Amino acid sequence: MTGRDVAVACALGAEEFAFATAPLVVLGCIMMRVCHKDTCPVGIATQNGDLRKLFTGKAEHVVNFMHFIAEDIREILAELGLKSMDELVGAVEHLEVDTAKTAQHQMSELDLAPLLMKIEGDRRKTKGQEHPFEWSLDDLMMLPDFKEQVETGESHEAAYHVKNRHRNIGTRLGSLITNTHGMTALSHDHYKVNTFGHGGQSYGAFIPQGLTLHHTGDLNDYVGKGISGGRIVVQAPNVNRSHEIITGNVCLYGAIAGQVFINGMAGERFCVRNSGAEVVVEGIGDHGLEYMTGGRAVILGDIGKNFAAGMSGGIAYVINEKSIAENKVNMNGEMIELGHVTDVEEIEKVKHLL
Repeated sequence: MTGRDVAVACALGAEEFAFATAPLVVLGCIMMRVCHKDTCPVGIATQNGDLRKLFTGKAEHVVNFMHFIAEDIREILAELGLKSMDELVGAVEHLEVDTAKTAQHQMSELDLAPLLMKIEGDRRKTKGQEHPFEWSLDDLMMLPDFKEQVETGESHEAAYHVKNRHRNIGTRLGSLITNTHGMTALSHDHYKVNTFGHGGQSYGAFIPQGLTLHHTGDLNDYVGKGISGGRIVVQAPNVNRSHEIITGNVCLYGAIAGQVFINGMAGERFCVRNSGAEVVVEGIGDHGLEYMTGGRAVILGDIGKNFAAGMSGGIAYVINEKSIAENKVNMNGEMIELGHVTDVEEIEKVKHLL
């Protein structure tokens, strides 16, 4: 919010700083806290054309605000006798605990001394972030196995045992398929990858139509992130686990097309910003279908709290009427419509997905 906040974070070791609320206020946000209802009265967090006409913010306002933040920091650096932000990074000797305030705080017994321990050696970033491509299943095995068949257009299938260090499984292969054939030229299951075990984050992220990933086991967060036409099947390793959580949080984040079938429960923030994918899942955690704009989701079990917050499109078929009744009071009533499926054609679509 202020230059002092930046300086304190910097002294604790930060070298990058993110701003969110303050620039929004500079652009006109009045903190109505209705971002998820599409009723923002100053035209910031809304798709309503009439409300968006009320927006008066300008980029110059944020630029001016940041100039003031920078000037605030310069004054703090001058008071400390420092010439640059680099000298402040990790300089915990310039910080001390406000004992008068902490004594009254609910976490007054928390020992903050370790935060203020001065370390020896470099306090600033001295080398670039490392990306462990040596653990990339795509680079090590999948691309060599599939490259020739992708180039010739011949269908192919392979199987691999995976661990949670294997992230983004299928993404590089999907990119090769897209570069060679485009996103929609191939039919489902033209290329099929069967995996077993405990998969890492972003399984099947961005995969195109024509690539199917079938996993037996459990997966971490972001399954099907940005999926773009491909198909993902997650199967419980045995019957007794079909009602356990077998995929992590934020599955299908930003999905635009494709199909995902999960033989088990998924975590929180399921299908956030889904705009076209079809999915079947046993149950989900809180904040499901947040900001969803398209696609279809068949949910057989619990839907969790804050269901469909900011949802402005797409269809959810919830089989568990008890869960609907329990969570209806917290639903986004201004933008969604509840009802029973009676249309024969619509019922057949649900049956087809199941």
